[in-house]
Amino acid sequence: MTGPDKQFGEVDTRQLLQRAREGEAEAFCALAQAHEQRLFQQALALCRNPATAEDLAADTLIEAWKSIRRFDGTCQFSTWLYAILLHRHQKLFRQQRSRPVPLSLLTGSEAEAREQLLERLPDIQPAAPDALAQAEADARLRQAVEALPEKHRLVVSLRFFEDASLPEIAAALGLSVGTVKSRLHHALEKLRKMKSVVNHFGSAGDTET
Repeated sequence: MTGPDKQFGEVDTRQLLQRAREGEAEAFCALAQAHEQRLFQQALALCRNPATAEDLAADTLIEAWKSIRRFDGTCQFSTWLYAILLHRHQKLFRQQRSRPVPLSLLTGSEAEAREQLLERLPDIQPAAPDALAQAEADARLRQAVEALPEKHRLVVSLRFFEDASLPEIAAALGLSVGTVKSRLHHALEKLRKMKSVVNHFGSAGDTET
């Protein structure tokens, strides 16, 4: 898998992580800068609001800096960041659900928010004939994933949106590989039962490592 973790050489990345774990803010800032755009795109896919996505990505990096000493390198740094992002998004969702929704939010354009999302997400080619259908299928898939219980949503998001391996997911979430496999299996069963979901998951998806 390619991504921000590959922006530096492997040696440079390890050195930056080691220096960051030792408390060097400049080293962490260098790592954060390499990941911030992708993190924003991931946040935008979750909350579909650019301003909220910026805050969510920033909160994720702040939490990552506070917790950097706990990162042990058993998963990719980007996977670890995405796990934090998912937790922060879930916390934000619970906070928003517990308070009244401002009227201004109710008058926003759902179509405009969706258009902004599609424009910012990577690997979408609007000019291609099948791109819109694929984007709509991806949106339906994300909606289905968001309806899962948190413990299932985390493993599915890391596995299929971050392309993390089962051991990486286990490391990022502090679980055993067996627990990850079990949660992923149950999550996929739930998704397969949702009639509105396009089947993005192969039959081997819940066993691949």
